[in-house]
Amino acid sequence: MEIAVLALGCFWGPEKKYGQLEGVYRTEVGYCGGNSPNTNYREVCTGTTNHAEAVKLEFDPKVISYEEIIKRFFEFHDPTTLNSQGPDFGTQYRSAIFYSDEKKFEIATKKINELQDDYVGKIVTLLEKETTFYIAEEYHHKYFSKNPFNAYCFSVIKPKVDKFKSSQK
Repeated sequence: MEIAVLALGCFWGPEKKYGQLEGVYRTEVGYCGGNSPNTNYREVCTGTTNHAEAVKLEFDPKVISYEEIIKRFFEFHDPTTLNSQGPDFGTQYRSAIFYSDEKKFEIATKKINELQDDYVGKIVTLLEKETTFYIAEEYHHKYFSKNPFNAYCFSVIKPKVDKFKSSQK
């Protein structure tokens, strides 16, 4: 198994979408990229810890490649909006790929260069060396699945998840 840590804005939607991909065996939401130890949601939301909401994936590279994980990363969110996704604003909602080794850095860099001309705006996705991943509080895990009628989940995440599901048929 391999690990990928990615920040795509609010972590609830990406956790759900990545969890539906064949070869992704585990998803976990949390915080990465910051400068304060043992952080939590309340601290991250202040924007002062420099952590991003992130999803950690455990995947089988024999079933789904890291290249495919990164390809989906760009399909799952808008990589041209600086420190925001939809209604969420702040550095904790930035677009970032946390790489653990040079090969993953090269794959991500290559994909950004390949895709840049497909976007009107500049891709602002950060490539950051993976740091400690702090697991989010329990109520954040599988949040969309547990709270499908929450206003944010129903109006923001559900349409994206439904669109993704229909594209997989």
